[in-house]
Amino acid sequence: MCALCIAVTSPVPVAPEAAAFVRAPHRLVRISSEVVRLTQEAGRARQRYERGARAAKEQKKRAEHVTQLLRGQRFVSAVLHQDAGAVARAQYRTGGITVAVDDEGDVDPFALLERQSFETGRRERLAWMMAATDSKSQALASDEKTTVRAWHALDEDAEQLRTEKRAADERLAEARDELNAAAGAAVESGKCAPVDLAEVDGAPGAQGDEAGRDGRTPADREAVSESGWTRPVLDYELTAGFGGHGSHWAGGHSGQDFAVPAGTPVRAVGDGTVVAAGCGGAFGISMVIRHDDGWYSQYAHLAAPFAEPGHRVHAGEWIGLSGTTGNSTGPHLHFEIRTTPEFGSAVEPVEWLRNRGVHL
Repeated sequence: MCALCIAVTSPVPVAPEAAAFVRAPHRLVRISSEVVRLTQEAGRARQRYERGARAAKEQKKRAEHVTQLLRGQRFVSAVLHQDAGAVARAQYRTGGITVAVDDEGDVDPFALLERQSFETGRRERLAWMMAATDSKSQALASDEKTTVRAWHALDEDAEQLRTEKRAADERLAEARDELNAAAGAAVESGKCAPVDLAEVDGAPGAQGDEAGRDGRTPADREAVSESGWTRPVLDYELTAGFGGHGSHWAGGHSGQDFAVPAGTPVRAVGDGTVVAAGCGGAFGISMVIRHDDGWYSQYAHLAAPFAEPGHRVHAGEWIGLSGTTGNSTGPHLHFEIRTTPEFGSAVEPVEWLRNRGVHL
């Protein structure tokens, strides 16, 4: 996705004074806030829909289970009623209880009593079983109506939540398009001023957000490994890898691409200081961080930067929003690990992160 990223060999500026940034235009601040806010809103709408759809699915399973039990109970009830009918018909044909007689034609009274007791007990057991099964059938029938009604109601709720999710996704897509347009205009003008994270509604460290005053959310902090490193984005799909060859590159691909929607928060992978920021060329809006152990990380194709050279960052801190500026075929983050701040010193970043406890 990083078209011709390595075709440009001139390095980005590395000295803080080399980038004379001004305050970001209000439009970029506003649209960055809108994208962050709508991303969170769309995420909540998706979660509500998924919970609703899951609840409807579970209720449907319960309703189907009750229906299956009811069918079984009705079958048992029908068999018992058939048995009771057979007994009644037999009694009608024989006129009562029949027992064997001896050679002289006499009836054994004890055998008669035993037979009468058996038949009476059978009828009583049959009557009790019929009453029990009929009662259970009625209860299951009532339960079936309740569970089916609940399932249909949850299904309707899920459909409403689906509609709300779709509307939130559409608003977010429009905001992302506007963000890309604003980022493109900034690159064209050569004024890629950083956005103050405190002015971005919904971002960590925004006004009133004491918990995120260091530019990190709780999820950002949790993602940091014990060794102090993290992923540059939390939700992503890995696409073009390091060293790959193709029509998009003049030589081997110099980093790892993370496919993410425009406006996705990009995080510093470790503690360090921003030493360079780009505003055009193959990498578009980009940033280079020098980490405390001497390594450098680069983040390219951003839509909005949140830091400028000289800014101190922590692992997991938001340093910008992803985009598709520069030579890019679609929204993604191009990420590099370098031995120097200059282009051409990159190493394989996935293994580098893995060696520090970060698995992609």
